[in-house]
Amino acid sequence: MTLRAVVKGVGHYLPDRVVSNAELEARIETSDEWIRTRTGIERRHLVAEGQTTTDLATRAARAALADAGLEPDDIDTIIVATSTPDLTFPSTATMVQGELGMTRGFAFDVQAVCAGFIFALTNADGLIRSGQAKRVLVIGAETFSRLMDWEDRTTVVLFGDGAGALVLEAAEGERGILSSDLHSDGRFRDLLYVDGGTSTGKTGYLRMQGKEVFRHAVSKLAETAHTALDKAGLTADEVDWIVPHQANLRIISATAQKMGLPMEKVVVTVQDHGNTSAASIPLALSVGKARGQIKTGDVIVTEAIGGGLAWGSVVLRW
Repeated sequence: MTLRAVVKGVGHYLPDRVVSNAELEARIETSDEWIRTRTGIERRHLVAEGQTTTDLATRAARAALADAGLEPDDIDTIIVATSTPDLTFPSTATMVQGELGMTRGFAFDVQAVCAGFIFALTNADGLIRSGQAKRVLVIGAETFSRLMDWEDRTTVVLFGDGAGALVLEAAEGERGILSSDLHSDGRFRDLLYVDGGTSTGKTGYLRMQGKEVFRHAVSKLAETAHTALDKAGLTADEVDWIVPHQANLRIISATAQKMGLPMEKVVVTVQDHGNTSAASIPLALSVGKARGQIKTGDVIVTEAIGGGLAWGSVVLRW
């Protein structure tokens, strides 16, 4: 039998504050119609003053552990995918480890922006397959609202805050992560970036060339999904659910169309959460399970693209 990284539990957390498109209308030059027709977003959650990425990640982690019926010290490794850490260092993952009271194992962060959770899942899969870890807690958590230039109406309407988490456990059988496919191309780094960091001495704001990102997203997401399916020995007809990065409904729809799959097979949460970057896929997986969409044995394709550009996909059997 093949050893695989099997989903044992899933959970998520969203900040209490919900910001509707109507509220943004009163703040910047935009409209509910403009936001809905171009993005599919209706509302998003924003963190409160003093609420951190670690706070969100820890709450999502506790929910996933409860779903798995496990305690923090049952976990060997924590991987947090985030582009909005509380501090330059230590890693958000070690801070979550401390908040959970986990006294063993190891923890680290992965930074691949919106594709971060895909990269984190692939790392977790490798650790489990190699025998380095038996159980891995994989978290995507972001407070992107703190990277927003609130004078830039093209970006502030897109992003929200939140966290999602999966517990992966080593097990033999047909369930679990079946394949992954990762890519990056630094030639396109200027399409989506934050204009701050140690080189500038300031945090900076998110900057994006939306039309170019859209063009790359549709072609690259469909291609990586097909590649991952080929690696798993599966076809699109065998997919039960696409759980994509929740960036833009038009990108989600166009990617599904290029894959030859109907929207009825796509888990969509972008209308309620906006783009939560590395948190969006685990959030959507958790919500999809809670809705009764995702069930044991379902074949799921997850795919994402983010700044870098970095993109990739994972195929798993739930």
